[in-house]
Amino acid sequence: MKLHNRGVRQDVRELGALLGDVLKEQTSTESFETVEELRQAAIAYREGDIDSRDELRSTFEQLSPSEEGDVARAFATYFELINLAEERERVRAVRKGSQEGTLDDSLHDTVEALSEAGADTETVRQVLDDVLIEPTFTAHPTEARRGTVKAKLRSIARHLETLDSQRLTDREAEDVWQDIDAEVTSLWQTRQVRQRPPEPQDEARNVQWYLENTLFDVVGEVYSEFEEIVTDEYPDIDLPKLFEFRSWAGSDRDGNPYVTVDVTDETLRTQRDIVLERYRTQLKRLSAVLSQDGDRYPTTGAFQASLEADLDQFPAITEEAEERYPDEPYRQKLRLMRERLNRVDDVRPGGYESDDQLLEDLETVDASLRAYGGGDIAEAFVEPLLRQVSTFGFSLASLDLRDHRIQHTKAIDEVLAEEGIEYRERDEEGRVELLTDAILQDEPIIDPENPGDVSEVAEKVMQRFVKLGDWQEEFGVEAIDTYCISMTEEPSHVLEVLFLADQVGAVSLPDHAGLDIVPLLETESALNGADRIMGTLFENEAYKQALQARNNTQEIMLGYSDSNKENGFLAANWDLYKNQKRLAEITNNYDVTMRLFHGRGGSISRGGGPMNKALLALPNETVTGQVKFTEQGEAIAEKYGNERIAERNLEQMLDAQIRARHNALQEPIEEVPDEWAEAMDTMATAARSAYRDLLETEGFVSYFEQATPITVIEDLNLGSRPASRSEDRSVEDLRAIPWVFSWTQSRCILPGWYSLASGVEAYLDDGGEMETLREMYDEWAFFRTTFDRAALSLTRTDLEIADEYASLADAELREEFQPRLENEYEAAVDYAAEITDREDLVRRSWLDESLERRNPYVDPLNLLQTHLLSQTHLTEAEERTLRLTVNGIAAGMKNTG
Repeated sequence: MKLHNRGVRQDVRELGALLGDVLKEQTSTESFETVEELRQAAIAYREGDIDSRDELRSTFEQLSPSEEGDVARAFATYFELINLAEERERVRAVRKGSQEGTLDDSLHDTVEALSEAGADTETVRQVLDDVLIEPTFTAHPTEARRGTVKAKLRSIARHLETLDSQRLTDREAEDVWQDIDAEVTSLWQTRQVRQRPPEPQDEARNVQWYLENTLFDVVGEVYSEFEEIVTDEYPDIDLPKLFEFRSWAGSDRDGNPYVTVDVTDETLRTQRDIVLERYRTQLKRLSAVLSQDGDRYPTTGAFQASLEADLDQFPAITEEAEERYPDEPYRQKLRLMRERLNRVDDVRPGGYESDDQLLEDLETVDASLRAYGGGDIAEAFVEPLLRQVSTFGFSLASLDLRDHRIQHTKAIDEVLAEEGIEYRERDEEGRVELLTDAILQDEPIIDPENPGDVSEVAEKVMQRFVKLGDWQEEFGVEAIDTYCISMTEEPSHVLEVLFLADQVGAVSLPDHAGLDIVPLLETESALNGADRIMGTLFENEAYKQALQARNNTQEIMLGYSDSNKENGFLAANWDLYKNQKRLAEITNNYDVTMRLFHGRGGSISRGGGPMNKALLALPNETVTGQVKFTEQGEAIAEKYGNERIAERNLEQMLDAQIRARHNALQEPIEEVPDEWAEAMDTMATAARSAYRDLLETEGFVSYFEQATPITVIEDLNLGSRPASRSEDRSVEDLRAIPWVFSWTQSRCILPGWYSLASGVEAYLDDGGEMETLREMYDEWAFFRTTFDRAALSLTRTDLEIADEYASLADAELREEFQPRLENEYEAAVDYAAEITDREDLVRRSWLDESLERRNPYVDPLNLLQTHLLSQTHLTEAEERTLRLTVNGIAAGMKNTG
């Protein structure tokens, strides 16, 4: 059976030709010819037909500011269109693999692996009961495109799908291409670069779009497919809840003064409105199906009792329902269910008080249908809605609050001072003792609503906690039940949040704790001090009671981004691995269930890469079944912008987590040979030293500023929060995202590989064997995943282009740093090839094709960017073009930070 009408090469060729036509129409033939000259010269150099890029440089030097803008826009738009073509190719691959049964990491593979491992029904039931996957969408500013641009691209993507998957007449196909032509023309005429930073509400709406328009529908499909597959092998299995979605957009205050209580309030309200409207729509759809004749098909007693209770409660609606749907009991019930949804936020009585009540009604309908010959109908129409309500509740995505620990300490110090209590001057032990006593006593000791004469910081913290109680009362505890503390270094930083929650009634021990309090361990000192931090908390009487009220589950967040920026790629990954094992040991010793929250970014250096591989590479003892991880920026669009790709991502996550949990049950402790651990210790120590030496060498910050477009990126209006934590010009102060973004733009993806070679070399110089490293790569998932991710960063690095950026730096800085980067890169390439025992660093044919397709088109944007960066003064038009090159390169590299 032929599934598709087109291929990626045809899409690329025809979209490229269409863009050329638009370029001629919207600018001039001369501009089109200039772009063609640059494109052909870039290809000729890549293919070895010419010896240098002088022809490209010469062309840029002759262009007017207006022509520069046309060139930047042409290449940036090309990449936006090519990304759509490659997305379409991914969909083709998924559909073809699904049809042929050749997809790796499929749900069929999951069940087959369990069966071959000898897992019985009870074991499978335990694994599934343990598993809960919680993707958490953040508002971190790594999405370079405007929302308007993304909307136009999604429209073009839908037209490509029509061409690819439907049998069209010539006239119908011409009509579709006419629409694509119009959209591309509109895209060309649309401003690509934001004129203002997005507001937190914009970021929240962005996340909500993916939840509402993709994931809401896809989740039910994943459950339906998996249930069908698993019950073929294990008939007695009932699937529990396996997914839950969470968000930081509109609630993450760390470093973002614009996220206020009003923003969070609006976010909660909007998300509830969205999900309730989706349920109303689904119930209307269900009503069109459930038209059973009540005279011929009876209903269960439970259904009849439920219907009569609703009929009694809503007499006006009852009359309408009975007149419109005589002798159609299911339709009557669904009409009354819609009325209860209408009254969720209404002053009128009778609305659902929680999603549990809606679930109960749906389960009653489901059971009644199955009892009287409607099992297929229930499976096809009611079961998916049950899964949607179970997953999204009345909140769409639960919000996590987050703030920097300094804010809480400052606020508590000030409000306690108003009560005559010293806090800041106490040592850690004294702070812990004071906070514990205050939490355990019955009466509050501060008035958060009237904190007294305190700073704006303290007032905002108090206001937030007061509102927390209001939010939980109005929207339900599950709508906003997690508080993450950035840069946690001490037990008191966690107890401070527990104290504040206690003072507003969100916590009332020993019976109620409305918050999971989550320490974010992201610095070397915090990770290495995890025993002390968590051990102190687990032995603390107040915190023990809070844990018991939260099912004795402790969520701990690991920061990949700042850990990498502080220690370098190899050392950071080894620290994270070791400390995950230590955290598992600590929580196990205290009989606490651990839920790890992986603060991953989109780039390799910030923990990015295939999520299924990452889940399978976690130490067995950390795999309790529950897992949480951040999704952000362009990674959200790439994973969840298309329904089939989103479904595939969820399937791969589920496959990996089920396998990982089963492995952990079979082998609770991952035994790592001492020789391997010692090798990693040696490599990580040397790698950290080499990385820190680079960053601490005098002049490095100046080199970074001169040899990357960091100053442009800081002004790009990517996100609502500032790029730096303060006005200091230091690597430490710079946020991890612009740090990675800047190196990615210059094609020197240093954060993903620098000091890797130094680490390997130190191990070999210390008597280590290359054969041992190969053995580690073949047999140890952590080591293999780490090196594969580094290899991907090495593959995407282009030192020739990086040299173009290095030439912008002062001569003495260039001579000091560029050779160091080049030597480390070349050694890393050699070592990676030797350890993995393959010539190609990345064994992915699609990636080779993609890079071959993209590189000749990214090169002109890089050269135009360096040309503009080299100017001492830029016109307003040139400034716009410079920012546009950043967008274009980000689209070409398919990555920012």
